[in-house]
Amino acid sequence: MPEPTPEAGLAPETLAVLRSWADSGGPRATRAHVVLLAEEGLRDADIARRLGVSRQTVGSWRHRWQSAGLPGLQERPRTGRPAAVDEAEVITRALLAPGGSGASRAIARDLGLSHATVASIRRRWQLPPDESPAPHVPTRPPLPGADIWVMGLYVDPLRAVLLTGTRPQAPRAAPAATVIGEDVLEGVDRALCTLRAATTTATTTTATASGTEPDDRLTLLAYLTDAAEHHPDIALHAVVLWEKEASPAVREPRTADTPVTFHELPARTTWRGFLRAMIALDSTSHPESSRRVYLDLVAALERHTQLPSAEPAHWLRENVAEHLRASRRTELPSHPPSFSGVNQIDLGSFNECVVIESVRLSGSITRGEIAHRTGLTQQSVSRIARSLLDRGILAEDAQRRATSGKPRTPVRLCGTAAHALGLHIDPELLTAVVIDLDGAIVCTCTRPVSADIDPGEFVAQVVALGHEALEKARGAVREDGLLGVGVAVPGPVDIASGTVLNPPLMTAWEDLPLLYLLKDHFPCRVLIEKDSLAAAAGERWIGRDRRARDFAYLYLGTGVGSGLYLNGDLYRGVSANAGEFGQLCAIALGRMAADGRPELLPECNPPVSVADFAARLGLRPAGDGGSTAAYRAVGRAAAAGDTAAVTAVREVARAVGGGALGLVDLLDIDLIVLGGPFFTDDVAEFYLDEISRTVNEFPTARRLRRVEVERSVLSAEAAAVGAASTLFHAAFTPRLRGRDRA
Repeated sequence: MPEPTPEAGLAPETLAVLRSWADSGGPRATRAHVVLLAEEGLRDADIARRLGVSRQTVGSWRHRWQSAGLPGLQERPRTGRPAAVDEAEVITRALLAPGGSGASRAIARDLGLSHATVASIRRRWQLPPDESPAPHVPTRPPLPGADIWVMGLYVDPLRAVLLTGTRPQAPRAAPAATVIGEDVLEGVDRALCTLRAATTTATTTTATASGTEPDDRLTLLAYLTDAAEHHPDIALHAVVLWEKEASPAVREPRTADTPVTFHELPARTTWRGFLRAMIALDSTSHPESSRRVYLDLVAALERHTQLPSAEPAHWLRENVAEHLRASRRTELPSHPPSFSGVNQIDLGSFNECVVIESVRLSGSITRGEIAHRTGLTQQSVSRIARSLLDRGILAEDAQRRATSGKPRTPVRLCGTAAHALGLHIDPELLTAVVIDLDGAIVCTCTRPVSADIDPGEFVAQVVALGHEALEKARGAVREDGLLGVGVAVPGPVDIASGTVLNPPLMTAWEDLPLLYLLKDHFPCRVLIEKDSLAAAAGERWIGRDRRARDFAYLYLGTGVGSGLYLNGDLYRGVSANAGEFGQLCAIALGRMAADGRPELLPECNPPVSVADFAARLGLRPAGDGGSTAAYRAVGRAAAAGDTAAVTAVREVARAVGGGALGLVDLLDIDLIVLGGPFFTDDVAEFYLDEISRTVNEFPTARRLRRVEVERSVLSAEAAAVGAASTLFHAAFTPRLRGRDRA
């Protein structure tokens, strides 16, 4: 069939999709050719003669294209059974269907299939309803193993290969809600179609000029070899999505001695459907395979499309490799038997959380006062309190003499009912704390680290420090009394997959799946949280009634971040990365780079900027203890009244105040809390004074409110204490939506 050369009237993305359809064969190829030839200016009769179809067919598809665009070229629902069934589409619908819509009858109704057909497909792929995925993928030959991952993608002018990984054991239970959506699947499809069209065009041009057939055997072999080296603990399989007819020499990688086995697509699937099904299977079986992983894939394909050459495109994920290889890279230290997670704290109702929250805020309170504050009946409060007393969550205080009637017995939280381990990961210092339900610190352990430490060694040190803290707390914590482990990390962080994404001051880290590495060594619940958000959670929990309203927590660490507590809960945002504070400061100060993006303000890294500003003013701290020691030396000088030191601290405080002003105006809050390891006693008054002045003199609504700027109730271990508090916050804070987090 002749290759059309359409005029430049089509958008590049649309042109790429049409070219992909034209190359794929089948009914959509004819429709795509009709549109492409029409764009050249050919008449219906000429198009019909060239394609061997009727003029009525050409006119019909041109009309549908003009009225609906690409969707108009798709198949429309029709009565009766479809002419062809893409089994992979059934599997994708079954895996990603929300709620109960993944039942076979619902899928059959949506796709116009019989219930028996859908049930047969699910049996063939071994994906029965209401069971965790343990699939049999019927490629040719079938993929071995029940635990299947998407590991990479390779595209050259002749072929596309989806790299999958398998392990024999069944995958872990799927998360409560899938973390990938139709928009991501469409993005992968669109990017791959565009890339296919681009490589085809570039190859045609190259072949015409040179008269030779492209040969990317060595590139494919190198990619597969590199993949095997990066993923030694998982069996790799290359599934060929498409492959053009080529000479035997070009097909040699299929039979060469490679560490990867090749597979053909299942007989009743298309490459699009199969790719979508594998992504759906991976993302629903493995929390590590989150939206971010596949958005990274889309970005990699789109970047390659913009390159001028026809070089092969390849993407290889690192997350699983780091997870599986961590134990090989570094021998983790042996550790004593760990505490098991608590079982008795299983709150069965929203009202129980309401009662606990009322007790927590008050410290000590009678049942009658609980009923008055919560609106619950006296009988309900008595029943809930009795249950919580029996389970050891509440304890009774000494009786209070009443003016009339019998004495009243107040209740309080029983601090020893539960404990949590908090870990704070900082570029310079690791901190581990164990706290009880009242927020009292049972023990603290610290360990210095360097920012360029190898990730494997780093994880080993985190694990060792956590076990050291648990061992020190063993006498105070019951064997069944550990609620879990909270981990505070510098952002950005992918909460869905538990991955820390290139922290700006930790150069050796690159997409480290920290959460799941730690889960291998702590047999209890593990939560990961951005450090500034963790500090806000701790402030709310330990601050009790003093923090019983909306506030913003400004965390001064090796960077300035913010944690927001709004409407009775932490505000995490769509990706759980709310609170990036540095750019807000830059915008407030009008500090923009040449390309329009906000600058990275040095003032938002207090331990470095304060010492630098002081040095420019002639104050050079003695010693060579690094940025932390220099910061503390300048702080001591400021407290002693040194002019250069005071000016340096106020300069940084002024920049932080500009960002705080933006928060106050945006959120209409009246409380700012300052804390973190670099909010020390020596410099606290300078920060409080400068920020308080800014947020009260300059806001738009300054006549309507007075903004309080207060010290944090937390210690210097604010993030670690906050990380542990996230376990209490997740378990006990009343909220109407689901409480659980993976």
